Amino acid sequence: MEEFLNQIELYAMNYGLNIITAIIILIIGLWIANIITNSIKKIILKRNPDETLNKFVGGLIKIVLVTFVVIAAVSKIGIETTSFVAVLGAAVFAIGFALQGSLSNFAAGVMLIIFRPVKVGDFIEAGGASGSVNEIGIFSSILTTPDNKVIFVPNSKIISDNIINYSAKDTRRVDMVFGISYTDDIDKAKSIIKEILDGNDKVMKEPEALLVVSELADSSVNFKVGPWVNSADYWTVYFDTHEQVKKKFDENNISIPFPQTDVHLFKQN
Repeated sequence: MEEFLNQIELYAMNYGLNIITAIIILIIGLWIANIITNSIKKIILKRNPDETLNKFVGGLIKIVLVTFVVIAAVSKIGIETTSFVAVLGAAVFAIGFALQGSLSNFAAGVMLIIFRPVKVGDFIEAGGASGSVNEIGIFSSILTTPDNKVIFVPNSKIISDNIINYSAKDTRRVDMVFGISYTDDIDKAKSIIKEILDGNDKVMKEPEALLVVSELADSSVNFKVGPWVNSADYWTVYFDTHEQVKKKFDENNISIPFPQTDVHLFKQN
């Protein structure tokens, strides 16, 4: 027991000062790292008030600074930093090899944050899913569908596929197709559709709505209709226009063709 205490006393005399110095370096270094990180986050926030970008960059900078502080503290104790860095590098390599999918998602998350094809609040279609963006995470992004389902989409699937951002522009054109019978009056049907669009206060006057005969189909004359609206009013105008067209066509005896099969029976003698 006495020998053990003597060894502790000897170790404390030889390395005690270095240990205390290392602890001081660690405490002061972490404090400075927090100050630098917060300062950089404030600068980024002033230039780009995007919370996702701010958190990601701030977290990445803090990890780098803390790593340097830990290496400096470890070297003060007497541990060879080259060996420490080599072991750390080998561990990172092994973990990275085992988590290749996660690393690809991480890299995709970095690209989403840097290039900003989407942002929180946008309604998008990407990675086989569609919905409003709730969060752009490091490994996956969270979408909410119109019926309030939550979808977690890996970032690698988003960045490797086509991204359709329905909220990127303030206005959108509501593309619709309405068909009438070949026996109906084209000018009358066109006038009714125009009246419906003009009477909807959510339809923009400029640019002018698209209203043309787009196709002479097998059983119908098709109109392509495309009023311009604010993006937030898209679905309201879409559903309301379909309902109004059906009602007005019925009132004016304009038929909307639908698939039907004629069966002819022949009597054989």
